[in-house]
Amino acid sequence: MTDALLAETRTAEDAAWWRQAAVYQIYPRSFADANGDGIGDIPGIVSRADYLHDLGIDAVWLSPFYPSALADGGYDVADYRGVDPRLGTLADFDDMVEALHSREIRVIVDIVPNHSSDQHEWFQEALAAGRGSAARERYIFREGTGPDGSEPPTDWDSVFGGSAWERVPDGQWYLHNFAVEQPDLNWDHPEVRADFLKTLRFWSDRGVDGFRIDVAHMLTKDLSEPLPSRAELDAMDRTSGTHPMVDRDDVHEIYAEWRAVFNEYDPPRTAVAEAWVETPERRAKYASAEGLGQAFNFDLLVADFDAAQFRSIIADNLQQAQATGSSTTWVLSNHDVTRHATRYGLPPLNGRPVKQGTEWVKAGGPAEGLDREGGLRRARAATLLLLGLPGSTYLYQGEELGLHEVAQITPEQRQDPGFFRGADFDGLGRDGCRVPLPWTAAGSSHGFGAAGAHLPQPEWFAQYAVDVEAADPASTLSLYREALGLRHLLQTGETLEWIDTGRADVLRFARPNGWQVVSNFGAEPFDLGADAADVVLASSPLEGSALPGEATAWIAPAELIG
Repeated sequence: MTDALLAETRTAEDAAWWRQAAVYQIYPRSFADANGDGIGDIPGIVSRADYLHDLGIDAVWLSPFYPSALADGGYDVADYRGVDPRLGTLADFDDMVEALHSREIRVIVDIVPNHSSDQHEWFQEALAAGRGSAARERYIFREGTGPDGSEPPTDWDSVFGGSAWERVPDGQWYLHNFAVEQPDLNWDHPEVRADFLKTLRFWSDRGVDGFRIDVAHMLTKDLSEPLPSRAELDAMDRTSGTHPMVDRDDVHEIYAEWRAVFNEYDPPRTAVAEAWVETPERRAKYASAEGLGQAFNFDLLVADFDAAQFRSIIADNLQQAQATGSSTTWVLSNHDVTRHATRYGLPPLNGRPVKQGTEWVKAGGPAEGLDREGGLRRARAATLLLLGLPGSTYLYQGEELGLHEVAQITPEQRQDPGFFRGADFDGLGRDGCRVPLPWTAAGSSHGFGAAGAHLPQPEWFAQYAVDVEAADPASTLSLYREALGLRHLLQTGETLEWIDTGRADVLRFARPNGWQVVSNFGAEPFDLGADAADVVLASSPLEGSALPGEATAWIAPAELIG
């Protein structure tokens, strides 16, 4: 191969790094606290850069670190081109990018374009400017209803519960699909569109490799009068691209503009859409090469630990990826859902929505109603299966330790607006998956920071601490490290071939290089026969030549391991 061709090949590989990447989500306020104020920060991430390198990930995705009043865990952004002073400075951010890049870890940041914080300078200007002002056109203001305008423009609910409208002192109302402190932006306004292009360039110029787009399906809206009622909205088709509020076809005009910005860079910046849409065809639009390029597949977040469900979801999503030319994403946990070690230790969902935590809380949290050991065993098996699939895998901080959801957080300690406003995020709010990580078994905050943690850590965190698990070759941390180290060997090609196992509760597939993954979802062991000798990793120890129940094994030809 000539030097020119080799350089061209490497450039193409760099541009496609995201297609089969293992991405680790960091919720900055709960990862590591360097200055001892109880809140995780950017220097804290830098202090754990070696940990991230040793884990074997390809990239980190940072949840919002921007200036924020924390009405929604940082997703209420007051300045899209700054760093919250409690988390650090722009110089700290630059140091973090350098620290991660020097360890061959790419950086993805969260962009929150549907809404800003009510503390954003634009919204403060809009409040001061009054009715009919140009400043208010950047948001969605309407007159109220009723004789004196004291009733909201519609009966719409926000995602976090309560009305989706809030009245300001001069009598107008503004739309907020999420918390009151998160006014929706008006994406018909050219200044809004231009400012976000500026933001994308700002972070790209600082070395950011990609962007995760929050609620990517909600930006554009048709608010032509008369506005429909909630019942009318609910009855409207969400698959046609013409719904007034969600997943409109015209949103892709925005992402085409963003793609042009991403392609200004070498390699092009990447993006992944958080798009909760109705059909694979609708999701494919976000994953197109002319748009964001990739969209989250959340199907496994609402699936049981069940072979039939997993196989159907895997097959469907690989087919979707092939149709779009994108690569699929695999997600079992994130900052918005109950950790999968806990979900798999609770009664099966059986097709119900993921909101199942209410009964768990009534049962007493982790002490009752939860099969802790079984949930972790299934979580390890599911993760090893996912890491063997073609496509990218998104991991959430703490899952590599096998952490369970923290249920016993008092109302006085909780921070999630969804909890206080009655939104049923698993009946618990989302604080339970956002509790600061345990780095050490000892210490007032298990090594998170000198001044404690902003959410309470339970005593049982000690047994899941990094220093404990790093010293145990059978720990979940050790499993993740070994799996992520081996994963680079199996990620050749983006296809798989299913192999019949003779059992409905056992899945087996091969990757193009001969690597095989076997997952036993049942209780009875599955005999691997002579292939047991080629098992390079298993989520639970083999029983002779048999893979035990609720376990996954990787089988690799000797020549691949070297």
